[in-house]
Amino acid sequence: MTQRIWNFSAGPAVLPESVLVEAGENLMSLGGTGIGILEHSHRGKAFLAVYEETEALVREMGAVPSGYKVLFLQGGASSQFFQIPMNFLTPDQTADYLVTGAWSEKAEEEARRFGKTHVACTSHDKNFSYIPPACSCSSNPAYVHYTSNNTIFGTQWPGLPPVPGGVDLICDASSDIFSRPIDVSKHAMIYAGAQKNLGPSGVTLVLMRDDLVERGAKDLPTMLQYRTHAKNESMYNTPPTFAIYLVGLVLKWIKQGGGLKAIGERNDRKAGKLYAFLEHSKLFKPTAAAGSRSQMNVTFVTGNADLDAKFCSAATKSGFDGLKGHRSVGGMRASIYNAFPEAGVDALIAFLGAFESEYAGHKQ
Repeated sequence: MTQRIWNFSAGPAVLPESVLVEAGENLMSLGGTGIGILEHSHRGKAFLAVYEETEALVREMGAVPSGYKVLFLQGGASSQFFQIPMNFLTPDQTADYLVTGAWSEKAEEEARRFGKTHVACTSHDKNFSYIPPACSCSSNPAYVHYTSNNTIFGTQWPGLPPVPGGVDLICDASSDIFSRPIDVSKHAMIYAGAQKNLGPSGVTLVLMRDDLVERGAKDLPTMLQYRTHAKNESMYNTPPTFAIYLVGLVLKWIKQGGGLKAIGERNDRKAGKLYAFLEHSKLFKPTAAAGSRSQMNVTFVTGNADLDAKFCSAATKSGFDGLKGHRSVGGMRASIYNAFPEAGVDALIAFLGAFESEYAGHKQ
């Protein structure tokens, strides 16, 4: 087998090796069925058992209360940017958006197609390098939307945003879903693309309060109504069966690892040691403000674009892949999601130290 390297990709991202091995074993035959997981009918008993187990694990691991639907949708989180306002925002209403990065900007832009929007807070003034400490919400928003982790800029809400009580709070948790405990009950809806912490690309997890499902617009195409998927257990049409199966395997891995509390502590430890190195480095500096830094995406620079490029090239040659920062901001980004091993963080720190020793005098 080809030697695996350290995969710092922002998504699709690293998966647990035990999950990959088990999935590989079931490609030819799921259990003793004689039919591979990719080939099973979504209506057959074998896949229905997979689906039911995966949904149950979502509820167990996420402490999802009764009164919430668990949906597995397609179209990525980006489709939720328009599907949410399409269902819950009318031209005479206002939806509030907390704009802390590129994805929340895109979500707010899509919402303007269906009603009025109000930017309750933004960190655009400092290139999204911090999480705003306060929000100024409109008087009666249809809902408030925020993005819990900002993959491109390396920031993350440390807790729930400061919004009025009783408001329907909607969270795009695509890049930190199930990376730490989350209070689902404080949200009307949480959605996330699976390809960073939960599984492969191709499926979007949605947790939605029952009453919100029923409040959705009824004059939309069938596939764009949440009630359609809720009434049909995400099987109104053929769901992404393999992606759902892999989400189930990842959730079992999370459970075996102690659940979200243990996963959150591990993620905090991984990110903490990397930030500690960067804080004391003579060459590298983190770009996100202290108190706003992401556990999932650690962004950093040398301050010299040519040196950044030299570092990325050297890192790739040494078995560290995906460290180049997003094209819109440059620099470097280490994405260290749930399945990224702590040993890989230690290896990166050692490589950063060696590069610093060689090039610290070349910063300017």
